[in-house]
Amino acid sequence: MNLRLTLIFVFIFLWSIDSNAQEEVSIVTKDTVQETINPLSPSKAAFYSAVVPGLGQIYNKKYWKLPLVYGGLAAGIYFYTWNNNKYHEYRDEYKRRLDGTSDPNHPIYAGLDDDRLIRAQKFHQRNRDLSALITAGIYILNIVDANVDAHLMQFNVNDNLSLAPDIHQNQIDYKFNTGVKLTFNF
Repeated sequence: MNLRLTLIFVFIFLWSIDSNAQEEVSIVTKDTVQETINPLSPSKAAFYSAVVPGLGQIYNKKYWKLPLVYGGLAAGIYFYTWNNNKYHEYRDEYKRRLDGTSDPNHPIYAGLDDDRLIRAQKFHQRNRDLSALITAGIYILNIVDANVDAHLMQFNVNDNLSLAPDIHQNQIDYKFNTGVKLTFNF
């Protein structure tokens, strides 16, 4: 019985190989376009963004990123100067109180005691320093974005390698299955 099953499987296997041998195989060559890759392009874009923020994005022809770069830098600088001015106002009032030259009828500072002036100084000093840190982060992110974007512009993206969402119906329970399909054509 075992020998019969083995012979049947061998016969089916050989028959399937023989039936596939009769088919013709044709290789279709695809036309490829060879693009020159400039290895210094990413470093040039990063250098341009380091010298003038946003210039690397212009070099990469990503003009829509300019308002994001300048908006982020402008907001960071605005909050830095505002918190710095408030810090100096509260510090100057606290110094005037220590000197004894403060105005007791001042509309803003008359209702504040010394402890509140010190806490207001610390609050605005902390926010000023945080604004400076965020502004520096946006500046560095501008440089990194220009560099990475220049690298990705040279990355080969064509139909031979694709990643696409896939929705297909399951034949057992007729529910739709979702997933991601990775296609790689040689």
